[in-house]
Amino acid sequence: MSIDGRTDGTAPGPRGSGGPRVPRGTGGAPRGRNPYQLTEETPVYVISVAAELSGLHPQTLRQYDRLGLVSPDRTAGRGRRYSARDIDQLREVQRLSQDDGINLAGIKRIIELENQVAALQARVAELTATVEGAAALIQQREAAVHASYRRDLVPYQDVQHTSALVVWRPKRDGA
Repeated sequence: MSIDGRTDGTAPGPRGSGGPRVPRGTGGAPRGRNPYQLTEETPVYVISVAAELSGLHPQTLRQYDRLGLVSPDRTAGRGRRYSARDIDQLREVQRLSQDDGINLAGIKRIIELENQVAALQARVAELTATVEGAAALIQQREAAVHASYRRDLVPYQDVQHTSALVVWRPKRDGA
């Protein structure tokens, strides 16, 4: 199980996007896409390059990986490979630690909660789409029922009883 509670081997989509999760270890390319296309999730940076890009020491990156703060993909030889998203997350961990004074346990909890919020937002979007689809289906069925009404029948309306007297006189042809 990863830091964000995922057990399916997927990585969360970009932060705040609520987008779909991308299977890790596939080069970040969702199914049906060009596997050689680089995305934000593509693990391409070795630890030394990731350390340089994030402004951190490689030992710090290893420590963050051990603590589960930023978990890069692994090569067949167990080497770490960082994606652009991992680099952004490393920078965010450093910012929270240095600028906001949050300890690593607090940062880990923040990351878990952010991932949970992203998953819940995706679920809400999914349920909203399901409800909208069901509402459209109900409207279609209701329209079909209304279209099937017989037009030769007159709807019955309850006549209120009054004391008024109505006299009906048939029309005469000559009058």
